[in-house]
Amino acid sequence: MSPTIKDIAKAAGVSITTVSRALNGYPDVNEKTRSRIKKLAEKMSYHPNSQAQSLVLKKTNTIGVIISELTRDSVKAAFSFEVLCGISDRTSELNYDIILFSTNPNKQMNKTYSDLCRERNVDGVILKGLKTTDPYLREVIDQSSFPSVLIDIPVAGEGVGHVTTDNVSGVRDAIRHLIQLGHRNIAFINGYKEAAICADRLSGYMLGLQEADIAYDVSRVEDGRFSEEGGADAISKILSRHPETTAVVCSSDIMALGVMKELEQMGRVIPDSISVIGFDDISIASYTTPKLTTVRQEKYEMGYQAAQMLIDMIEGRNVKHKIVLDNQLIIRESADRLQKG
Repeated sequence: MSPTIKDIAKAAGVSITTVSRALNGYPDVNEKTRSRIKKLAEKMSYHPNSQAQSLVLKKTNTIGVIISELTRDSVKAAFSFEVLCGISDRTSELNYDIILFSTNPNKQMNKTYSDLCRERNVDGVILKGLKTTDPYLREVIDQSSFPSVLIDIPVAGEGVGHVTTDNVSGVRDAIRHLIQLGHRNIAFINGYKEAAICADRLSGYMLGLQEADIAYDVSRVEDGRFSEEGGADAISKILSRHPETTAVVCSSDIMALGVMKELEQMGRVIPDSISVIGFDDISIASYTTPKLTTVRQEKYEMGYQAAQMLIDMIEGRNVKHKIVLDNQLIIRESADRLQKG
């Protein structure tokens, strides 16, 4: 059998409480005694019981990661995977473990956020992909005493933080680039209204037009629901109303892929007859034909910073409860100078 702290206490000639406090780093244990206890523990090959340790410290060193609508259809984007890699790397560096949960609105109706966290005994949670109408979002806001970090949802408070990218400037930069190339008939394909980032991206589109003295026309905007099929359907509707459109900015690369496929079927050559810009810079963006011009989000860094913020909150450090990461317009082949005539 593995040795217990009782065995170490007997060998060291001290109380069980002293051994426990020495091994858990409490400052009220004499350094000489602490050193002797640690050497004995190492010599006896003592390994702490994680469950017992968590009861003593009231901490499990485990965080939950809740991702909404994690499906096979989202594999191509790999967005959540890159965010998850950032979370995993930072939690590992700080000696935390993660538990991954997939959720959707139906699951959220059957089990509350607080019940899920309590059952899995996590110290805090990172949430990604929630819609503004999801039940869990309201719970996070109402129960801000439990450490929670949201990705791409602008909610902050004593126990709540969020990490996002500069969605307004990202789309505005895309519009500015198209205007510099001579385009003025520019359409916009957004995601869906229940996504908090979409309001900011629409603002970026409107701001970019305003800076160029181009009137905003709602009939040039469609929602593509962050899917290839939605992107294809959206560009079809826009071009049926505005065949003179020479450029389109999409609120995700996945929708841009759908747009490019639909334009190919329509016989529209990219970028000769119409330019396309995406958002995210997923891996496949540099392998399309033509290669996709897009706004690069730092997806890995988003996860990394979310993990750092959450662990800082768990461990009682003062933190900024809002982090906005910069993005970058990556110029490739799908957007080019407006062809005259």
